[in-house]
Amino acid sequence: MEVKVLEAEGNSVRFILSQSSPAFANALRRIMISEVPCMAIEDVFFYENTSTLDDETIAHRLGLIPLTTDLDSYVLPEECECKSEMGCSRCRATATLEVEALDGRKTVYSGDLKFDDPHIRPVSDKIPIIKLEVNQKLKFEAYAKLGTGKKHAKWQPVAVAAYKYMPNIRINLKKCDACRVCVDACPKNILQVEKDVIVVVDPVSCTLCYECVKACPQDPSAVDVSWDDTTLIFNLESVGGLSAKQVLFKATEILKKKAEEVTKKLAVKGGKQT
Repeated sequence: MEVKVLEAEGNSVRFILSQSSPAFANALRRIMISEVPCMAIEDVFFYENTSTLDDETIAHRLGLIPLTTDLDSYVLPEECECKSEMGCSRCRATATLEVEALDGRKTVYSGDLKFDDPHIRPVSDKIPIIKLEVNQKLKFEAYAKLGTGKKHAKWQPVAVAAYKYMPNIRINLKKCDACRVCVDACPKNILQVEKDVIVVVDPVSCTLCYECVKACPQDPSAVDVSWDDTTLIFNLESVGGLSAKQVLFKATEILKKKAEEVTKKLAVKGGKQT
């Protein structure tokens, strides 16, 4: 198996997974979505809320705010030694907020949350939480914890985790007269005319729409479009709590651990290791 990174910038990464299979790629994708842990607000204790929204609605909005995640400093609540329902400093981060609209209408943003750990904070300070009218006040304490997407969508660290087969595009030079019709029909501009010959310049961007094949006025077989199911193009975009690379590396660690557990169980037969 080989990995070739095509693009890696900020919260997104695009790579080619070759000598692999759709089953492996899908296992990796599902782990990214549902098993890579990230931080999100879980418990909120309201001390004062005179806004127009009830406590539950505000708590729901708080839970959906993406938070930066420190996987080295925190553990999942179910794995923490404290075994406390509310958690401890090893499995939770505390945030507080106290805002009152005194001079006029005031919008409360994610940046108004004050966390006790500087490594945990909203990915963006400009996410609106609520608008307070004059003399309305909001005061609460919130606990952020690690969790996984299989428990709730707020703990999904990725916005995009998808793959496609590597396209194979062949031009039959004996049948193609370089009329440019297929070039103009391609929505991704992956075909060009060079020295009176149609050439493929960017096969990775092909979406397998077959518009080039359909548009050929002479012989549709002049353009052959297929795919390689052992080579996959993977697109990954995180929500910002973890970088795309962190999500990918953590997913491979989890997948490796699962494979090792399966191997151990398969090696045991009738209570004796074989």
